[in-house]
Amino acid sequence: MNYMINKIKTTNVSVLIYAFITVFLWASAFVFTKVALVSFTPEALGSVRYLFASILLLVFAFIKKISLPKIKDVPMFFLSGLVGFALYVYAFNEGSVSVSAATASILISTAPIITAILAVIFYKEKINKVCWFALVIEFLGIIIIALNGGVFSISKGIEWILIAALCLAIYNIIQRKILKKYTPLEATTYSIFAGTILLTVFLKDGLMQLSNAPVLQIVNVIYLGVFPGAIAYLFWVMAISKAKKVTTVTNFMFITPLLSTIMGLIVIREVPSFITIVGGCIIVGASILFQKLSLK
Repeated sequence: MNYMINKIKTTNVSVLIYAFITVFLWASAFVFTKVALVSFTPEALGSVRYLFASILLLVFAFIKKISLPKIKDVPMFFLSGLVGFALYVYAFNEGSVSVSAATASILISTAPIITAILAVIFYKEKINKVCWFALVIEFLGIIIIALNGGVFSISKGIEWILIAALCLAIYNIIQRKILKKYTPLEATTYSIFAGTILLTVFLKDGLMQLSNAPVLQIVNVIYLGVFPGAIAYLFWVMAISKAKKVTTVTNFMFITPLLSTIMGLIVIREVPSFITIVGGCIIVGASILFQKLSLK
């Protein structure tokens, strides 16, 4: 009995560790993407970042000897790679050019709720009526962030980040279908491979910019590909596979804005505006409320 209790406690601790490491790495991506965009264009950065991610996953897949996808499922993996990685990273990088790391991380945190709405549309899932109130509050937070000097104005940067959040939500919906046939590791690996292949249209420029970039920027891009790219997704899969409830893991996403804001202050001396702080608190608070209410 004691052995079983200790095993459960160890499993719970490992879930928390894997989940925290994942969101920590994802939070760092908001900051170090801003740094990388000094030497790279958004599309070139996406191509070389996921090139490094794919190289690492290729080695990992070879070691683990994961099975190849069935031919009939290849289009689904390319669709997953398109929205989850190719379009996502393009929109995310474009938005990061003009949006602060703190604002970007806050807006991306809307992805779980967008996913829930899409689940209602495509999978006929039911959302608690009170949850719609949380959605209205979150939308209010987005409006507050969009206020520029007292005037409502959704900048291109905010538009791109919201598109990235939508892409991530669609990716989550597609993954639900893929995971009925494949393991989380297989689904993630082949989706990233597909996304990397689609991003090769920008790879020539990416490699040229990489060759001309300072050494520290090259290290930065490798970091973005290996850690927030490949390793974070693998840790995320490990956390979900060990957790009794998926929400135990997904709830960690709501500390990403706090982590990215702290990293932004330390690394690039980026101080969030008062409007960003107010809107961010409303969005994150509404997101947590939504998660809690949706479980009832």
